[in-house]
Amino acid sequence: MAAPVTPIARSRSYNLRVEPSPRFRDLTVGAFVDRLASAEPVPGGGSAAAVAGSLAAALVAMVAALSEGRPKYAEHMALHAEAAGSARALADQFLFLADEDAEAYAGFGAAMRLPRESDLEREARGAAIRQAARSASDVPYRTVEACLEVVALAEALAGRSNRNASSDLEVAALLAVAASRAAAANVYVNLPSIEDEAASRELLAATDRLVSDIDKLASQARETVRSGAARPPLEAGRG
Repeated sequence: MAAPVTPIARSRSYNLRVEPSPRFRDLTVGAFVDRLASAEPVPGGGSAAAVAGSLAAALVAMVAALSEGRPKYAEHMALHAEAAGSARALADQFLFLADEDAEAYAGFGAAMRLPRESDLEREARGAAIRQAARSASDVPYRTVEACLEVVALAEALAGRSNRNASSDLEVAALLAVAASRAAAANVYVNLPSIEDEAASRELLAATDRLVSDIDKLASQARETVRSGAARPPLEAGRG
């Protein structure tokens, strides 16, 4: 089970101005890595987590594609078709989340820069920061949710897909775990700025539950892959 992580305050020194940027999906891998390594605030950890999730989903889609149409795995044909389509959609969703994370951080940075000379300005700034923090927590939370979908597909395919690509399912599961934990860290760090103890506590608990579920499914997928055992077809309506 994932150990709860105590939320920490966002560092003020990281409150740099965020300039508009092209969609990360339109960058080459090298260009994205260069941007990530630069002093620019975005992309940051949240976008990196989403991109890692996209890679996990793409690997799941690849394993499903390498299994489709093979007589040896014909009894799992429906699973392969479903997994291929769902994983491709998830890979695309993660890339949108990478952009959304950057936009959410830009909103948070803009709220932090609002004037605070008068009581009215301070009140408006505080409200804007709280709202921006909610958005900055919501995007990585949805990344964690998507990671659960990816690892569930990987676990379902383990033992029911092309054995020559089984190690790719383990890699997908590992990437989904890393992406979920990284995204969760971005949920936690924004909770104090929401300034709503009940909502923060609820979001913290929900995130921890998701991360724990992801860990369990990833472990199951790895164990199945390493055993090399074939599994019977999924029953209708069951994972």
